[in-house]
Amino acid sequence: MTRPQDEAGAFRALADPTRRQILEDLRDGELAAGEIAARFPISAPSVSRHLGVLKAAALVTERREGNRILYALAPERLAVCVGRFLSAVCPEQIVLRRTRGRRGTPHGNDQGNQGDAGERSGGNETS
Repeated sequence: MTRPQDEAGAFRALADPTRRQILEDLRDGELAAGEIAARFPISAPSVSRHLGVLKAAALVTERREGNRILYALAPERLAVCVGRFLSAVCPEQIVLRRTRGRRGTPHGNDQGNQGDAGERSGGNETS
């Protein structure tokens, strides 16, 4: 279970626009640290510090491949932190999303899982 102080770390990490952009860039899959750094007009050490903050908040994972460090989004962690906050602050919106998800399920199958999966995956229903 995620502790409140862990979630606070995730929100602190999300507070910076560069870190949010890194997460968006990782949406489509792993990227090497150098590839991530090349996307920003800041120094590689600065990008490395941002990646460290994201890793400490468990919003990204890293693995080594030879001399490269590859980073990947941790979508479940992100969805849990943001979803729990939204459920507490806007519970009626979560109910509406689940209802919409059920209507979109063919033949009424898998109704309970459709809305939940959208919440965990961090669907792009809102801006």
